[in-house]
This record gives sequence, C-alpha cells and structure tokens, in this order.
Amino acid sequence: MSIFTRIESEVRSYCRLFPTVFTKAVGDHLIDENGRTYIDFLAGAGALNYGHNNPKLKKPLLEYIESDAITHSLDMFTAAKGRFLECFEEIILIPRGLNYKVMFTGPTGTNSAEAALKLARKVTGRKTVICFTKGYHGHTLGALAVTPNPVYQKAAGIPLGNVLTVPFEEQSGSKDDSLNQLEKLIDDLSQNQEKPAAVILETVQSEGGINVASVPWLKRLTQITQGQGILLIVDDIKVGCGRTGPFFSFERAGLKPDLVCLAKSLSAYGNPMAVVLIRPDLDGWKPGEHSGTFRGNNLAFVTATAALEEYWKTDAFSQEIVEKGEVMKQRLQEMIADYPELGGAHRGLGLIQGIACKLPGLAKKVSHEAFQRGLIFEPMGVDKEVINLQSTLTIDFDTLNQGLDILDKSITAALSN
Repeated sequence: MSIFTRIESEVRSYCRLFPTVFTKAVGDHLIDENGRTYIDFLAGAGALNYGHNNPKLKKPLLEYIESDAITHSLDMFTAAKGRFLECFEEIILIPRGLNYKVMFTGPTGTNSAEAALKLARKVTGRKTVICFTKGYHGHTLGALAVTPNPVYQKAAGIPLGNVLTVPFEEQSGSKDDSLNQLEKLIDDLSQNQEKPAAVILETVQSEGGINVASVPWLKRLTQITQGQGILLIVDDIKVGCGRTGPFFSFERAGLKPDLVCLAKSLSAYGNPMAVVLIRPDLDGWKPGEHSGTFRGNNLAFVTATAALEEYWKTDAFSQEIVEKGEVMKQRLQEMIADYPELGGAHRGLGLIQGIACKLPGLAKKVSHEAFQRGLIFEPMGVDKEVINLQSTLTIDFDTLNQGLDILDKSITAALSN
C-alpha cells in the first residue's frame, strides 16, 4: 500500500478505517487483494443502495455501452435521459402526487445542495438560509455554510455567512423547543432585516448521528415555513432512494417540499448523478444560469432507470426494507440490553440504524474489531459515538443476520480491550 501513503493526499479517510486494498465487490460483499471477504454495512456511504455490481443493473449498462450509445452529453437531449425522466415521473412522482421539474446539476450531492440554495435565494430575493445543528450538506462553500460542523467549516479558510443555525429536534423525553426557537428567529429577522429565503434539513441526519425527526415535528416545521413564505429544502441525498423504507424519507410525514436534493443512490450503481426537484413555479433559472460539465452522465441515467423499473413499480421493495429494518432494530435492541456498559441508545429506522454509545471512542473500537472479523461500517455522530449501520437495501435476511452476528462479537471484543 506504499503507493497510497506516498502519493495520495493526507485528506484520505475511509482507507484509514479499512486499511486493505479492495479488488472486487459483489452484492453485499467486498473482497480484498488477499481474497478476504467483508460484509458491507457502509454501502458507499449511501451510494450503493442496490449493492455492488447488481446484475439487474449491470446487464442494461453493459448493453448500452456495447451499443456505442451516448456516454457524455452536457445537457443535450438523449434517449437515455428521456427514458429516465419518463420513468421517474411515472413510477415515482405521479403515484405520490408530487409535481416537480427536474434539474440535473453537477454529479455530486454537494452540487445538488449548492444549486438548491442558489435557486432559493434567487427566486425569493433573500439571502439568509436556516439550517439545523448536526446537519450535513456537503463540503463546497455554500453547502458547507449550512453544515454546522466546526472542523469542516474551519477548513474553508474564509468566513461562511448568510446562514443561521437552530437546534434539530431533541427527543430526550423533555419538551422540544427547537421550533419555538425557529419561530422566534424568523420573527426577529422579519422585524429587523428580512425573513429567510429557505430552511434546509435532512429528515434523518446521517452524519450527525442518525437523528430522526418525528412526524409531528416535520409537520409543524412545514406549517411554519409555508405560513411565512419560506422555502423548505429537503436534503434526501443520503436517506432518499429507499434508505428509510419509502423512496423519499419525507413520505412518512406526508410532506411536499419546495425543493428536494437527490444524489448518491439515485444512479443506483455508484455512477455520479445528482438532481434538484423543483416546485414548477420556482423554476426561475435562465438558460445556462447554472451549469456543470458532467450533468449528462448517460451511464447513470441507464442504471437509474433500470433500478426504478426493477424495484419501485410496486410497494413490495419498500415493504422488504421495512421488514429488514425491523430485524435490525430487534437485534440492536437486544445488544443494547445484553451490553449495559455501552450505555447504548437505539437510533434510526429502515436500513439506517445504529447504537449511540456513551463510552467515548467505543464506536470506533467496535468498527476496528468488526473490520478484523469481516464487517465494514463507519462510526457516525459529532464525536463518532454512533455505531452506524447502512447495509444495502437488497441484502438478504441471512447476510443481514451474519453481519449483525459479527457486530455482536465485535462489541464483546471492544468492551474487553
């Protein structure tokens, strides 16, 4: 591995958690150069919901490449883009009663967040955006400004302005007043300056420690923003595309956000692809006013379309995710009971779940022990205190339980060291 440590930037991170050279990946498994197999509960940080090299997606992709069809197209019309838009409208939007224009941005999640923030400010003529504590929206300057992590923001090297932060919902048993603070902040801004352009949030915070906003909290937030004429941006980059069960994470609350950011598993195969879903009357862009060379990744359009047709025409796949999530929840709750020294608390829903540990550094120790035993997961949270499990959505029950068995043994080992 000397080539990586000698040439690659010190900014690298995942390889420090999982120090081996991977050579192959199939379904729920990664294989390294020594032939060792690992169960993957990282899933490309949410970019591989349908597994590695899913044959139902690989076949149409290979056929498309073999046919010499368009690979790169900027924002020109192509058959692959047209087919994706048709399927997205017919399979995802119409059955959910959603009416959005689709904006293809640069290919990453932070590109989607940047475009949504820029459009919100443009159409409202207002500058301020409100974000929530422990939120994460990306590392480019606009998205970083609404990612209130001091470690990340310090790396920007410049002040990040026109953003105000309020607490995310706290579910500790005491009365939550985060939205009371939001209302007061909006009132103060309206009287002294101008009200905000938008509020941006993840309905389930992944990076922040698998913090799940309750349905009543989400509904009240929507009432506040609608009542004040403030746009609601939902960042579904990581927890959309089925991660929580439904295709969109906000479906459980019956929300219809003004703008929705999607990326990561939208392409279904790990190919870069990102979009912003825009309420039609907010589509105030002039041609070319926001651009990006890699908006037209037709390979991503092909696999995205294949995933929609294969998994989302009925509710069966969504129900499977919920059922697997119940298995994971039960197993995690059993581990919390079996290891009281964890001081553990269950977090999450669907197939983004975990255990918040009171012991400092324990989640990272468990991750290290799990890697030694053939399981990959990433600790999450402000202090990396959460054992964070995000398997593929297509995982079978046997593999899911095998991974959870390894986790159980890894907790034992971490606590004994």
